Amino acid sequence: MKLFLFDHCPYCVKAMMIVGYQQLDVEYVFLQNHDVQARIEKVGANLVPILQKTDGSYMAESLDIVNYLDGVSGKPMLDAACLQTVIDEWLTKTKQLCSALMYPRWLKIPLPEFQCDEARDWFTGKKTQTLGMDFEMAYHNTAEYLSQLDSQLKKIDWLILPSERNDRISYDDINIFPTLRNLTVIKGIKFPTIIRQYIEEISTMTGIHLFDDVAV
Repeated sequence: MKLFLFDHCPYCVKAMMIVGYQQLDVEYVFLQNHDVQARIEKVGANLVPILQKTDGSYMAESLDIVNYLDGVSGKPMLDAACLQTVIDEWLTKTKQLCSALMYPRWLKIPLPEFQCDEARDWFTGKKTQTLGMDFEMAYHNTAEYLSQLDSQLKKIDWLILPSERNDRISYDDINIFPTLRNLTVIKGIKFPTIIRQYIEEISTMTGIHLFDDVAV
């Protein structure tokens, strides 16, 4: 099987999490960010991640892929979600803030999906529109945004470490970890102790690398 994806995309991270957790034999293929046609020709839409199954067929939608891959071995390992509402609320509340902090940084580190100028320019154009400001301004406002994010991180009082629940991962982790992991690209971010431990535990259990070494 193959997964077509971007390293910075939280939806793609969801799919990579179950690959690592289940220790599945899946090849990662990193598409260039601007190559919309490569996505459309596979699933008829500009979506990632995309899974190519062993029979050659393709499927999209991250949680559908997660569910499929969790069951492909015949031994599903993911526990059910129980915090979906509070996770969705936190992600919605912090989406614009996290985007303003992360978008400029994706082009300052070596990511496989931005290996050509066309990919970088396409991302810049699309995400500048989304932010309502250019990347330079967003990056310049880092201190202000980090202060706001700090208060939001402190409101996460519902995380339970995997080590406190028999070293198991649930759909709650699939939904919240990708964003918390991506925040490690921000140099100087100060995670509450339990959140940092949570990030490291899930990273170890899934094989998902963090961005500490290249944070900007």
